[in-house]
Amino acid sequence: MTNKTPHIDVSRPEIGFGKTVLMPGDPLRAKYIAENFLTDAVLVNGVRGVNGYTGYYKGVKVSVMASGMGMPSIGIYSYELYKFFGVQNIIRVGSAGGISEQVKVRDIVVGMGACTNSNFASQYNMNGTVAPICDFALLDTANKIAQKKGLNIHIGNLYSSDTFYDDSFPSSHWGKMGCLAVEMEAAALYCTAMRYGMRALAICTVSDILYPPFTALDAQAREQTFTQMMELALDCAVEYENLPIIEPKE
Repeated sequence: MTNKTPHIDVSRPEIGFGKTVLMPGDPLRAKYIAENFLTDAVLVNGVRGVNGYTGYYKGVKVSVMASGMGMPSIGIYSYELYKFFGVQNIIRVGSAGGISEQVKVRDIVVGMGACTNSNFASQYNMNGTVAPICDFALLDTANKIAQKKGLNIHIGNLYSSDTFYDDSFPSSHWGKMGCLAVEMEAAALYCTAMRYGMRALAICTVSDILYPPFTALDAQAREQTFTQMMELALDCAVEYENLPIIEPKE
């Protein structure tokens, strides 16, 4: 355990991080969640403007910290949180572009797995292809909570892309292979959690539809209106508090 790494400097070590960290990509979405859903929220990290907050939700200590955009960024933050700050569970709460005709704008998609065009997993020197998957306990809990809430979530594969603007538009091909939506972080988060024996789950709200007729939400809507996803993730964090403590693998 430490209070400082190259990318996280805990200004309030007596508070630190909760067992579960919600990770939106956008620092402003992290701020919005902290201010609107957590009680007694305190800013515990501000390095590079990637703000992290710790507070309480339904009496349970929960943290929310931005990951920035892309797999290298969330790979760094998830690694440091798991290895050095006692974090057990990371829930990505992000936006995604719908590439399956099953989903529409504002639908919630939960990533059972994350297909990817990234070379992130090559660091593990595997003689084959790594299949990044979530933690089943987290997924099962999220599904049960969604059912109780009456939320019609979509569970399936995400497509984690290294490119946002892509000349070849490969997302359409991944949609044909059953991927629900494209985003840019889940595969690296899942790989990091798998490597160190920790828990991860990606819950995303569809902000764009990437097939005709194309539709998209603006930046403010992405920051402030995905409340069903936020509440689902926070309710999951309450349930995850009862999961057994695990130590990161070397």
